[in-house]
Amino acid sequence: MNALFAEVFEDPAGYLGNHPGDGYFERLLSREQCIMLVAECGDAVVGALTGYELEKFEQARSEYYIYDLGVAEAMRRRGVATCLIAAFCAIAVAGGVYVVFVQADYEDPPAIALYEKLGRQEEVLHCDIPVTPPPR
Repeated sequence: MNALFAEVFEDPAGYLGNHPGDGYFERLLSREQCIMLVAECGDAVVGALTGYELEKFEQARSEYYIYDLGVAEAMRRRGVATCLIAAFCAIAVAGGVYVVFVQADYEDPPAIALYEKLGRQEEVLHCDIPVTPPPR
């Protein structure tokens, strides 16, 4: 999965540079709030989706967030991403989730077209806030 994301997102350092150990992955995958799906063709991972359940505070409900979704270039435009999203949505429905959401980069028209086909677009501003240790 990480190798696919490294290639698709052109970020080998981010996805392969500081590989956590098996214990980390076991803890992560044991959490019900963490959903990881792969699409395979033979022995190759050709698509992957990671997502998370986010519990809300205003009501007793949750929403699911698609964090990463990638498909190998040779397998694009064959329904792989749509199938991964459908599987993710089925998990969300089974969990009683009221909405699934995803963010897309403006520089990725194919992803935007896919997401608009499946849902409603909202204009939002995404800000990354760096977390640094507090001064001593």
